[in-house]
Amino acid sequence: MLDLRDKKVMVVGAGISGLGAVNLLNSAGARVVLYDGGEKQKKEEIKKKLGGDSAEIILGEFKTEYADGIELLVISPGVPIDSPVAVFFEKAGIPVWGEVELAYNYDKGTVIAITGTNGKTTTTALTGQIIGAWAKKTFVVGNIGNPYTSEVLKSDSDSYTVAEISSFQLETVHKFAPKVSAILNITPDHLNRHHTMECYEKTKERISANQTKNDVCVLNYDDERLNSFGKNECSAGVIWFSGSRAVPVGAYVENDLIKYTDGNSTQDIINVHDMNLLGMHNYENVCAAVAMCKAAGVPDDIIIREIRNFKAVEHRIEYVATKNDVMYYNDSKGTNPEAAVKAIEAMERPTILIGGGYDKGSEFDLYVKAFKNKVKLLVLIGQTSEKIAETARKYGFNSIIFASSMEEVVKLCAKNAQPGDAVLLSPACASWGMFDNYEQRGRMFKYYVNAL
Repeated sequence: MLDLRDKKVMVVGAGISGLGAVNLLNSAGARVVLYDGGEKQKKEEIKKKLGGDSAEIILGEFKTEYADGIELLVISPGVPIDSPVAVFFEKAGIPVWGEVELAYNYDKGTVIAITGTNGKTTTTALTGQIIGAWAKKTFVVGNIGNPYTSEVLKSDSDSYTVAEISSFQLETVHKFAPKVSAILNITPDHLNRHHTMECYEKTKERISANQTKNDVCVLNYDDERLNSFGKNECSAGVIWFSGSRAVPVGAYVENDLIKYTDGNSTQDIINVHDMNLLGMHNYENVCAAVAMCKAAGVPDDIIIREIRNFKAVEHRIEYVATKNDVMYYNDSKGTNPEAAVKAIEAMERPTILIGGGYDKGSEFDLYVKAFKNKVKLLVLIGQTSEKIAETARKYGFNSIIFASSMEEVVKLCAKNAQPGDAVLLSPACASWGMFDNYEQRGRMFKYYVNAL
């Protein structure tokens, strides 16, 4: 552990992540400077959130004199590593950490970490529930909404931290070494940030960079890139999962059964119809969780019981309500085309699909191709509306309506739905621009549905 007592540390970003870092650093005895370049931030509001004068606060355009005496820079996930402030400190030879590296510096227990383009939240929540039923002290943290920095000082030698880790957070890890890690899949996303697919892949793979053969990395056997990575490059011991075929060691789906093999013998874990989760992508998430929990040493009876009891997380193909025999589902966390495709494939009724949002540079061909005989009407909202509509028309899909607010969206869906239909919010886009985040988007959708 690096002792930061009396060290002068600058935190960049006054959001949830940045404030969590400030609070942790204060508890560790550091001298903290909080910098935010946003024009809308106000010192008094930040002080209120921090509960007083716990940090020197600097707002506005960055000036080089702000770096005087700084020994460590901690950047929030929303701050790219090629941003001017991060580049300045890198060139000055001052370490640049993210919140994950900062929290890990103080973690005394066992860390289980999960990344991937899609499925992270469900897999993290399920893994956390299983581990929590087995270990007395378990923290479920990270990109799932509970900052790692806010829980880590409660850790001890017997505790377990189950962390959802994004590619943004992996850009700034240095010594982070989970005992068990997982990369669920890698498909194009956040290329406006990572610029190339190769860079995005390498960033995801950093989750296992500091692991040894005594650690475990759980990988998707069906993902071509991860299959190659696991066989040729991964420094950890590899356990696999698959939704379509048996694996050398790990968990897989065969017919309606999730099975586990240690390489010698194979056992049945659970029938997929005994679970509350819908869709093959969720069966894959369960396989990944089984593999991780087995690697951590959790007994089978606890794993099976908790899978059976687990319900879908909020905003991930979350059942909302049935109105006039129309079932409404909230998949607001479907923030890229691949994630939204999984939600569409899970639908078992004729579906009215709600799509659109902030443009991350995604292409929507996969999204539209998944409509097949499932999607009967597309309701579009947000910045990417016309881009998605243009792609849909290219494939001969013309049942499209545009809307300007979530309230209007829900009313249009209710008006056009027939008994026996489903309405699915799975936007394939980020929420920024119209909403603060995907949670707000999902909760507004649920509010208007329940108000019907």
